[in-house]
Amino acid sequence: MNIQEDAADSVSPAGTSQDSDSALVRSARAARGPSIGDVARAAGVSAQTVSRVSNGLTNVEEKTKQRVLDAMKQLGYRPNRAARALKSGQFKSIGVIMFNLSTYGNRRTLDAIATAASQAGYSVNLIPLHDPTTGTVTGAYNRLKEQDVDGVVIIFEAHLFDRADITLPEDLPAVVIDSSPGYGYPMVDTDQAEGARFATEHLLDLGHQQVWHIGGPVSSFSARHREESWRRTLDEAGIEAPTVLHGDWSTESGYQVGMELGRNREVTAIFAANDQMALGAMRALHELGRLIPEDVSVVGFDDLEESTSFWPPLTTIRQDFLAVGRLSIEKLLQQIAGNTPASVVTTVPTRLMVRKSTAAPAR
Repeated sequence: MNIQEDAADSVSPAGTSQDSDSALVRSARAARGPSIGDVARAAGVSAQTVSRVSNGLTNVEEKTKQRVLDAMKQLGYRPNRAARALKSGQFKSIGVIMFNLSTYGNRRTLDAIATAASQAGYSVNLIPLHDPTTGTVTGAYNRLKEQDVDGVVIIFEAHLFDRADITLPEDLPAVVIDSSPGYGYPMVDTDQAEGARFATEHLLDLGHQQVWHIGGPVSSFSARHREESWRRTLDEAGIEAPTVLHGDWSTESGYQVGMELGRNREVTAIFAANDQMALGAMRALHELGRLIPEDVSVVGFDDLEESTSFWPPLTTIRQDFLAVGRLSIEKLLQQIAGNTPASVVTTVPTRLMVRKSTAAPAR
């Protein structure tokens, strides 16, 4: 005996019980929202087609897909993520934990991750952290688990990893960006050493007898590796590296260091650890009356979109942030699918972009 039969047996005069039951059914439907069947009827398609669209699959004609999306919007339909996860074993969501949202490189990398994840049908949950301690990272993992993510991309630096004595949980696939191997997870990063070597060799090949370096923060993994490569390249050329002056990635810090270097008439070539500090140094050189590149050549690192508009246009090292983001998502999805990535460490090549800020030293 089903509910409808019970309702029929208990009908009282005027049918008040049946009307009440119908109202309860309507109320229950309203409470749980429109169903996939409601969307299918509104769009004039099958429930299977609605399911394909809601799961981001591409085997649906564009016109049909748009009809389904319009019906979803009109009805206020939201796919049941929990039900989808039970069916597929995945939540189609990726977490990102990162420090320092302010740097150009991190912003571009995050944008690339979001783009690659979206193309694969995944959403992204971002948790920015400001304090690299075991507690904050553990808390971030717990929050991501509550949000039902399938895996996580971590963007922070090796020395922070070490100092915080962080042990990553083993029950969640992960990829680390801008770090060093040894944590049991795949790592993806720009070839920092290669880029710094390209920059230093370029200045030496022009005939400069020495290359001064504006380093990034001493706490930065990227800055440390660029500095080590710069020093190693000079050593291989038989040149003793001068004292490094450090900035904090900002234009202002580059300006302050540039004022100090610019007053030294022996300085004819500067390699800055990023474009923003290079820009600050160029401003300082202009104010001191040192011509670029006639008196001082300047090379940056990153290849900001604005680098071609510096005066003069900046010679710099181009990082492929799009490739870093894409590869990190590829390796994460391999783990989510139960496969082991082919390589633990993946480095993305850099390119030297020669423009007008470098030239042979004046004789």
